[in-house]
Parts: sequence; C-alpha cells; structure tokens
Amino acid sequence: MTIRELMEEREYRDLRPCASHSDTSRGRKTEEEPCDVRTCYQRDRDRILHCKSFRRLKNKTQVFLKPDDDHYRTRLTHTLEVSQIARTIAKALFLNEDLTEAIALGHDLGHTPYGHAGEQALDERLKEFGFIGFHHADQSVRVVDVLEKDSRGLNLTWEVLDGIRNHGTDRMPHTLEGKIVRLSDKIAYVNHDIDDALRAGVLKQGDLPKKYTDILGHTVKSRLNRMIHDVIENSMDKDDILVSDEVFEAIYGLRAFMFENVYYSEAIRKEENKAQHVLNTLFSWYLEHPEKIPESYIRHMEKDGPEIVTADYVSGMTDQYAVQKYMEIFVP
Repeated sequence: MTIRELMEEREYRDLRPCASHSDTSRGRKTEEEPCDVRTCYQRDRDRILHCKSFRRLKNKTQVFLKPDDDHYRTRLTHTLEVSQIARTIAKALFLNEDLTEAIALGHDLGHTPYGHAGEQALDERLKEFGFIGFHHADQSVRVVDVLEKDSRGLNLTWEVLDGIRNHGTDRMPHTLEGKIVRLSDKIAYVNHDIDDALRAGVLKQGDLPKKYTDILGHTVKSRLNRMIHDVIENSMDKDDILVSDEVFEAIYGLRAFMFENVYYSEAIRKEENKAQHVLNTLFSWYLEHPEKIPESYIRHMEKDGPEIVTADYVSGMTDQYAVQKYMEIFVP
C-alpha cells in the first residue's frame, strides 16, 4: 500500500461516518493519477498554498486601508486565522481536517484590493454591462479553476470548490467541512475586526454591546474560546454544524454592530471612496486598453468578454500594485 492509501484507510478508523473521506471525493474536472504520499485534499491544500494568488493576499486589505503599523490584519492573516479556527473545530469533531484547511486557505483568493470596498466597485461596474455582478466567492472559484497556473487552473476537487464557492452568508456548502469554514470565517472576522477597530480608535471597549459581550466575553481570547467551544459542543455527534441560539444571536449581533459602527463608519468610508475611485479608474482604462493586460488573462477574452477579463486583472491586484499602476498611468 502507498502512504496515501494508508492515510485513506486510517480516515475510516479516525473520522466519523459523516466526514468527507478522501477516497470518496467526487473528483476533479480533469482526472489525475493519485499522489502516492498525499490524499486528494492534502494535494489541493498544497496547490492553494503555493499559488500566486495566495501570496498576493499579504498585501490586500482586510478592513483598514494602509494602516500605520504592522499589527492590523491583512487578507492573508485573516485567511490564516480562519484556517486555524476551522481546523480546531474539524479535529475536535473528527471531521476531515485536510479538506477543511484547503477550503479555508482558498476561500478568499478572489478578493479584490481594498477589501469589500473594491468588491463593491467591481460589482457595480460589471452590473453596468449587464452582468450579475462581482462576488469574491465566485471569483475565488474562478481563480483556482481558470486563472491560476498560467490559465490552466489548479484542478481542485469538487468538495474544495464547493466549500470555497459557498462560504458566504447567503450560501451553504454541501460538506460539514465546508460548513465549518463558513462559520469560522464569521467567527474570525467578527473578533479580529473588533480588535483592529479598537487599535485604530474607531471603537472603544465600552462601545461593544454589553448584551453580547456578557455572553461571549470581553477579550478576543474569551470570545474565540466561547464561540469555538459552543460550535463543538452543539455539533458533536450531529450530522450538521450547529451553534446554540444564544451564541448565534451574539455572533450575528456583533456582526451587525460592526457593519453599522465600523464597516460603514465615516472614518472607513472616507478612505474607501478613494479606493473605489482608483479601481473604477483602472477598470475603465484597462477596458479601453486591453493590450496592456497580461496574456494569461487576455486568452480568456474571446470566451468571457473584455469586461470579465478586465475585472479578473484588476481584482487580482494588491493594494500597492493598484496604486502603482494608477500613478504610472494617470500621474505625470
């Protein structure tokens, strides 16, 4: 037996029957010879970790644009925090940790520069041309399925693609591992965005709603501990990923509070307007000058059209690269 086969056999001993077992994956679009060392989900994790889009996350905004110190989260550190939370829950529930990690590492690969401000800008531009818009989860799938590896895609398994595509609030993955990542994403950003907002002075500790902090705790550590334990305790021996009504209300209550008081605050919106101007301007310029877009994107022009290809290129930029191109093109 190969090492991979031994690992697949061990999954049946160690994981619950409702877990996603590697040897029962629905497979890849293009069939490949299995690796002799890694399971299919370990292989997917490695492909994501080594791709260019993953490296670019280190210079993409989470919430705060170009912060003054190095301690604010970026899209990369957010991704790593989601992965850590999700793996903890998956391991405790005896589900497939490798699949969970692969989904978590890939879930935000399609995010734009400047976080949700950039996503909103490209969403509005694509709708102008009759498209359904731009959603980072769908773009993450397009990145791994089409754009990466010199436009050949990473050829990931169905289960990883499903988890990436459906990690948003209005969607639901088909695997328990995907559901873990979907919830871990919320747990991560609610907590670390509060931490960053306190550091930035956008919030004070006393601003947080007491009815939620009394349930979850008054520090990042205590809130994470309560949320993660609650998910594990309510999902143990269940064929679903569940959270208690009390903690669910507190998580989504804090999330709503953050949207109202941080994400849509005047301090954030002021800088986001500038960011959206940069992306809108770049989108218009590259749409008029497609010859300036790299060949790896241009080869999709005939099938997908200039608007989608332009959105592919602009959304893949880091914050710094977008500013650099803006300066090169528009500043004398």
